[in-house]
Amino acid sequence: MTTIAVVRKNGVAAIAADTLTKWGSAKESAEYVVNHEKIFALAGGYLAVTGDATFKHIVVDYFETLEAPPQLDSPAAIFRFWNRLHGDFKDRYFLQSEEDKEDALESTRLDVLLANPHGIFGVSGQRTVQEFAKFYAYGSGSDYALGAMFANYDRPELDAETIARNAIAAAIEFDDGTGAPIQSFRINLLSP
Repeated sequence: MTTIAVVRKNGVAAIAADTLTKWGSAKESAEYVVNHEKIFALAGGYLAVTGDATFKHIVVDYFETLEAPPQLDSPAAIFRFWNRLHGDFKDRYFLQSEEDKEDALESTRLDVLLANPHGIFGVSGQRTVQEFAKFYAYGSGSDYALGAMFANYDRPELDAETIARNAIAAAIEFDDGTGAPIQSFRINLLSP
């Protein structure tokens, strides 16, 4: 369980996440887990991970073994890269294929958000890539985070990082799978 959010506003992209890990009903907070981060530096930007707690180790290990940073500057480039990543996850990390015949595609079983100089993007488990114009959230508290961002986005005194952090704070308040402290980063966007 987790909640992650991205925001794009006034030439800045921001990404935020909670730091709680859950195993069933057991909560493992940042007070007890040293490596509680869910956001990682990647290719001049940041990537936030949802899904099984093991995915953060897989993602970090995978990206550290690449010979060159991936090109993540457009939905098409991200899709091409993520499709290769899915195959590598199956081969290198023993990602199990799903047996649900109703799904047209195998799931990578994690949703991620990216914030980089080119914009803010999301990749769903089915490898759908979307570029977001304002904001988005994934995870167990995403409904609360989206509501908070919708309510706060047009307030001129709030910057992108504050809006993203407020979104995670709303999820922490109302979602039992989201917990403090909040991790966040900001990055300047390239001019259009």
